[in-house]
Amino acid sequence: MEAAVVDVGSKLLKADFAIPDQTPAMIIPTQMKQLLDDGSVTDSSLADNVTVDPVVRGFIRDWDAIEDLLHHVLYSGLGWEIGNEGQILFTDPLCTPKANKEQLVQLMFETFNISGFYASEQAVLSLYAVGRISGCTVDIGHGKIELGKSNPQVNISMSDVEKIKELYSCCAEDELAYQKTGYSCPVEKHTLPDGQVITIGRERYTVGEALFQPCLLGLEAHGIVDQLVRAISTVSSDNQRQLLENTVVCGGTSSMAGFEERFQKESSLSSSAVQPTLVKPPEYMPENLTMYSAWVGGAILAKVVFPQNQHITKADYDETGPSIVHRKCF
Repeated sequence: MEAAVVDVGSKLLKADFAIPDQTPAMIIPTQMKQLLDDGSVTDSSLADNVTVDPVVRGFIRDWDAIEDLLHHVLYSGLGWEIGNEGQILFTDPLCTPKANKEQLVQLMFETFNISGFYASEQAVLSLYAVGRISGCTVDIGHGKIELGKSNPQVNISMSDVEKIKELYSCCAEDELAYQKTGYSCPVEKHTLPDGQVITIGRERYTVGEALFQPCLLGLEAHGIVDQLVRAISTVSSDNQRQLLENTVVCGGTSSMAGFEERFQKESSLSSSAVQPTLVKPPEYMPENLTMYSAWVGGAILAKVVFPQNQHITKADYDETGPSIVHRKCF
């Protein structure tokens, strides 16, 4: 049985067996509905309590909920049989706390009785997905933005655009004053749950532009291209070129229309001697690779670490305990 690869994000979970050149079979919401003791869905009138978010800003926060979610994914979705569990590779966000890593490997061996475990950073896996082993990753997900690398000499921090959802919610305002802005960008009409029809024009541009100009949200922060260049500027010029000329943009938000062109335009305006250059996915890879590149990279890596016994085995775990994850992964 092929190893399972699981990529758990703030909004979506991607899971399937390690077959790199295909779309993962399971792409499901991470958010879960609450159930009453009798198994029925919580009364819809309790809107504030109807859902659970086990993953917040990329990190697992509700371990009971994630256990239930993984049980559904592995046994119902992927068809594992209880008592005959296989190997699993997890993708991991940058800067995951050590305690989270230990709790995950403990959950997998003690609750799910897996035979092998491995975890790798999402930023590195996204590089593998486009055929690179060195470069930069700009991962723009639902809950956070990560600037990552595969070069161990570089230490790159993360940055959040915390107010990005405010731009979406403004579309439901009654006044819709932005219809008078005079922007010539294409407009779309949407019907809200209450039947109100709104027209969205400038906002389609503004939501994405906030990533390049955080000042639009009232944030005193640099745009994503500037942050990437600043982070890489601390390494030697040789490494800067190698990293910036192999830049991968991924995450669901990066799939918005015109995003790559806007990123390249901003890069051309950079004062850096070396400008970030986006790497295009190989033609044989699935379409919309940016949306699940970490999963694809995980499927590629799983073909290496498990056959070559680089993973954590049950014997490793029994001998050392959860701390084994720091020695054999990451």
